[in-house]
Amino acid sequence: MDRRAWLAERRAVVERDYAGDAPTYDAGYDPVTPVHGRLVDRVIASVAPSGSLLDAACGTGPYFAAIEAAGRRVVGADQSAGMLAVAREKHPNVPLEHVGLQELAFEREFDAVMCIDAMEHVPPEEWPTVLANLHRAVRVGGLLYLTVEEVDEGEHDAALAEALMCGLPAVRGEHVGAETGGYHYYPDRDRVRSWIDRAGFEVVDEADEPLDGYGYHHLLARSRPRSP
Repeated sequence: MDRRAWLAERRAVVERDYAGDAPTYDAGYDPVTPVHGRLVDRVIASVAPSGSLLDAACGTGPYFAAIEAAGRRVVGADQSAGMLAVAREKHPNVPLEHVGLQELAFEREFDAVMCIDAMEHVPPEEWPTVLANLHRAVRVGGLLYLTVEEVDEGEHDAALAEALMCGLPAVRGEHVGAETGGYHYYPDRDRVRSWIDRAGFEVVDEADEPLDGYGYHHLLARSRPRSP
């Protein structure tokens, strides 16, 4: 099986699953953990009043209200039309863009960017593209808030063995199952750090948040000029 075709199919299924879940998504899931809330507040505070933030992979817009209440402007972007429809109903005044992380094309339009609870659906080949897009979207000196979902390291070998047994062109860290379109990718921290650095960001803070059966590694990074 061709890996590029397989990843494209997985992405389409993830998008379809989110669209199907969108009408009841907020009722069954609250993404705003204490650490999420604290770091979103830090990002908001880093932006001058009347400044602007990009919430990339915004979903139903769980952070829009806090941003607007602080007097900052927010633009939401997501590849799921269904999730955007719910966000638009809740926050009709927020500009929304129907676009995936891999296709973001903003040019220095924002004072900060957030990409929360989304990168687990991005394969390793596309992480550098997404981070480059986020770097291009934010002005130099602006913050990026990024979450990286993590599971126990011992799960990766079993997930890879199962995928290969099914003839799938998976690599270590990719999990193919029933949850959210059947595709998650969990990179190790050193690899994430390397990608972030090469994209033109400098990590300024981080936090771990263990949850039930998984966890988040939260990262705040500052945009710097990219080397020629």
